[in-house]
Order: sequence, then structure tokens, then C-alpha cells
Amino acid sequence: MSLDLRKIRILQAIIDDYILTASPVGSRAISKHPDINLSSATIRNEMSDLEEYGYLEQPHTSAGRIPSDKAYRYYVNSMMQRAMLTEDELKFIEQHFSRTVDDADKIIRQTAMVLSDMTNYATMVLPPNPSAIRLRRIELVPVTDGKALVVIVTNLGVSSDTLIRIPKGITADRLHQLSNMLTDNFANCRIEDITANKIALMTDILGSGKEYIDEMLARFKGTILTNKSNVEFFGTSKLLDYPEYSDVDKAKALLDTIERKDSFKTAISGASNLEFSITIGSENNDPIIKDCSVVTATYRVSGEKLGSLGVIGPTRMDYSRVLALLEHFGKSLGTVLTNMIDEENN
Repeated sequence: MSLDLRKIRILQAIIDDYILTASPVGSRAISKHPDINLSSATIRNEMSDLEEYGYLEQPHTSAGRIPSDKAYRYYVNSMMQRAMLTEDELKFIEQHFSRTVDDADKIIRQTAMVLSDMTNYATMVLPPNPSAIRLRRIELVPVTDGKALVVIVTNLGVSSDTLIRIPKGITADRLHQLSNMLTDNFANCRIEDITANKIALMTDILGSGKEYIDEMLARFKGTILTNKSNVEFFGTSKLLDYPEYSDVDKAKALLDTIERKDSFKTAISGASNLEFSITIGSENNDPIIKDCSVVTATYRVSGEKLGSLGVIGPTRMDYSRVLALLEHFGKSLGTVLTNMIDEENN
């Protein structure tokens, strides 16, 4: 059923009011909108039609109406215009990205935290895809006799520093020599390119060091591949400020779901091939988050999709502003990471 212009204007006004107030909207409130020159009785009739079509819901008999998930979907697909960020907001974002940070993980985490502060919603981030990570240097540093610190530097910063056991008696010079050999052989390699066969071909070069080098690289690859699907959350407590989660049991169930990460991991991972993705209320598979909307955006490095940022909030979230912020943050993050990689290459 297509909506005529009058119904669209009334639905838009109801959505706008409900996003701001979280209170059911009545015909009298809509009649006061300057662009709706209609009587309360006419508006009530139109609202009844919108309810019949599934765009509005009436939580209580005597209350006004609230938008349904179908209404928000219609709003996002057909009515919404991308918000314009203010000069102060643009300057604040620019200052955030102008800070000198040489580790991609830190940049991405800080970006998610700032995004949470600016939207006042929870945010999540999917770390860079391993296929975009390339090794730059491998360093073995002696700590004690029988132990060495492994520092693996990638094109996105320091990705791993861990202790490993090594045969006693190995000198610092030998570890330095092994570091150079590994760097020469694996520099600019993708993680998945470091195979057991390639390590086996280095047996003559590595000598007695092959066994613990093999273990070290396997552990590093395992860490990177495990982190691929890890979703980090920021600002989850902000959701408790919204009346939708004033019920203690409901709030606890939501926070437990976020802590388990499964539902949101599916949402952000499934959207990783899209520039933007909006999942509204009942469109989420998990019934615990049927009152939430999840908006995600990908960020690129040198034109290649690297990871995803997401915003979690109530279904009445300010979609227009969230999309504007995600678009700007995604582009800025991609530019910073691309510049960081280019500097590393030079």
C-alpha cells in the first residue's frame, strides 16, 4: 500500500516527535506542526489508517501512537535525508584524527570511543581483516636465558609482543641474526602466505631455531585470525540512559547479550561487505535486541575494505545523524590508516 503525501507528512512528524521524546504522539501534537495544516480529527483518521497499514502502534487504548519497525524502515529507505554536521563537530573530528598515533588498533579503538560520545549510543568495531595485514619486521629480543620477547610489526602497527621459550645458551647476536632472516623472508607477506611449507624451506637457514620460530609464527597467526571475528564494544552503559531500558530485567538481558557478542558479531560481520547497513528492531535475529537498531559502516585503506564500525541504539535512534557521523568517521579513519601505511612503506 503506497502512502499519499498527507500520510507521509504525518508519519514523518510522528517519527520526528517520538525520536525526541520517547512518548506516544497524539493528533493534537501533530496538528501544531507548522507544515501540517489539518484538524485533529482529520489527523486521527489518518493515524488510524497508518496503524491499519502497520506503520503505527498504539501501546495503550487512550495513548497516542508510536512508530513501528515498518515505519522506521520506510523512513530510512524513503524519507530520511542525511544530516549535515556542524562546523564545531567537523573540527572536533578533525582534531581527533590529527593526533599522532602509530598503531592502527589504538586509532580504531579511540575512533569508536569518540563516536560513542558524539552519538550517545553504544558503538562496536570489527578489527582489520587479516587479508589486509602485512608483516614489516620480526624482532627477537633476549629477556632471560631461555626466554625471548617476540615483537611483530605489521603495516598497521605493532600487532604482537609475546614471550616464547628458546633453547638456553642462544646469544643476542644469534637472535638478531634470526630476526633479520625472518624479516628478509617474510617482509610484505600477508598472514595467510606464511605457510608451514615456507617455514620448512628455511630449515637450512634457521638451523636449530626452526622449532621455536615455527611455534612463534603459528601462535602469531592464530592470534590474528582469532581477533578477526572479535567485536569490541564501547559506551554500552549509555544505553541505560534511554527509557526503553529502564526496566532492570530488560537492561540486564541486553547487556548480557552484548557481553556474549554473538548477535552483534553476526550483524557487523554480515554487513562487512556493505558500505552501510541498517538493521531495525525485529529485523535482528535475536529477540533480546528487537528494541535495538544496529547501523554499521565499513572503512577502507587504499581502496580495500578493512573493517567495520557500528552504532547500537534504540529503534528510535537519530538515523540521519548516525549515518552522517559514520560516513565521516569511516572516511577519516580510512585516510589516516592509508597515510600511516604509506609512511611505513616509505
